Amino acid sequence: MHPNRQSCVQQQRVHGHVQSNDSYAFFNLLTSPELLDEVESQLPLHRERLFPPTETLSMFLAQALNTDRSCQKAVNDAAVQRWSGGLPPCSTHTGGYCHARQRLPMEMVSTLTQHTGQLVAARTPTTLPFGTLPFKW
Repeated sequence: MHPNRQSCVQQQRVHGHVQSNDSYAFFNLLTSPELLDEVESQLPLHRERLFPPTETLSMFLAQALNTDRSCQKAVNDAAVQRWSGGLPPCSTHTGGYCHARQRLPMEMVSTLTQHTGQLVAARTPTTLPFGTLPFKW
């Protein structure tokens, strides 16, 4: 394969990988106006590291919902996203992420889950016309 063609194929693969990375979609949801105040009120004291709590929680949500639930995939996805966003490359060792995940307070995860459920319930119609679903397949 011609070197320019190979480079183009690699760029397309990276772009496709970045577009399918769910952790940044979760990050955008966690920092949205509907959730930001609740998220910030639940954040533990922390130092700014490679995996701050909000990013760690985003990665964890994506990891839990992915078919490949490995920490390695979560860290690889984050590294690709950092690189594609113009940030300096980072290690793809999983230790930092695993420790950051362990530092997430269970109360934070539980409270945010309850708060999100309340938001969803508040936006769900109480009655639906017969034969309709509240969402589209």
